Amino acid sequence: MTATASDAAPAAVHFRFFELEVLRTRRLGHSFLRVTFGGESLAGFRSGGYDQSLSLFLPPSHQEHTVLPSTDEDTWFGAWRGMPDEDRPVMRSYTVREQRRTPEGVDEVDIDFVLHGDACPASAWAGRAVSGRRIMAIGPAVAENKSVRFQPPAATDAILMYADETALPAAAAILDRLADGARVKAWFEVPHADDRLTLSTRADVDITWIVRAGGAGRERTEQVLSELRTAELPAAEAPYAWIAGEAGTIRAVRRHLVQERSVDRRAVRFTGYWRLGASEEELLAEAYAGQAASEDPTSDL
Repeated sequence: MTATASDAAPAAVHFRFFELEVLRTRRLGHSFLRVTFGGESLAGFRSGGYDQSLSLFLPPSHQEHTVLPSTDEDTWFGAWRGMPDEDRPVMRSYTVREQRRTPEGVDEVDIDFVLHGDACPASAWAGRAVSGRRIMAIGPAVAENKSVRFQPPAATDAILMYADETALPAAAAILDRLADGARVKAWFEVPHADDRLTLSTRADVDITWIVRAGGAGRERTEQVLSELRTAELPAAEAPYAWIAGEAGTIRAVRRHLVQERSVDRRAVRFTGYWRLGASEEELLAEAYAGQAASEDPTSDL
């Protein structure tokens, strides 16, 4: 995640480095592990809720804690990129599942990881996380920041959501904060039946769980589209859609909502969290080269 800010304030006001210490972990389902972080620097952490993202710097397997040569806003990226490959922490974007202050006055942040073996550095690190391990993160120093993408207009009278397992923590955090009576139709795709988590919300939510039947690419996307095409959407004059997950599926879901369901393309917020056939390192390089897919709601499909 690149530290960004509004035109009225410098980036340092919106985002800065934080040191996070693992307090505990908890398995949520077959594929999900919650890591709870603490640390004195969290007193300055200001999550905007919903799908608030931050960037984690996870140490290589031979190091216990994250070590960065610089946390200065002007020099950190070059210094990080210049580290030897074997020592460079991997940078990954994740969602703040929840931020809270305990009755004892301790600030805590929950981040939910998807576990899928050691092939993914983030999954490998989370699967071995123990209390006391420390990592670095770039996170929000003010609650109103551009890393909160869920921004429904005031006139919204129904919310449509799609998320695969990589975006489910963000979707769950959104549901946590919706107001009483908000009408939501959601489709959540997961790889295993016991990944169908119990999600708390005050909203009026109808969730369809899509347990992946296997396959990849077009076969997977067609399973999702089949569920959407047979669904009855809530009657609404100004629906707002939030969709996130694998980039190819996201494009197909957005096309369905805009072209087949007549949802205003300007009211569809879409985010590709990953792309089939591309490594996380390739996507990161594209993002920093300005080649990432546009999330502009007015863009053509």
